Amino acid sequence: MYSMRNVNGHIQVYDYKGAFLFSADSEREAREEMETYAEFAA
Repeated sequence: MYSMRNVNGHIQVYDYKGAFLFSADSEREAREEMETYAEFAA
């Protein structure tokens, strides 16, 4: 589980505990990064 926040025009992604994971230029880019992140975490 994760959350995305739009901060000053870019997307910040946080884990379920609220810890910052990474930032992206768009929500689409963030979702693509999450797929990659999930592959490495598995």
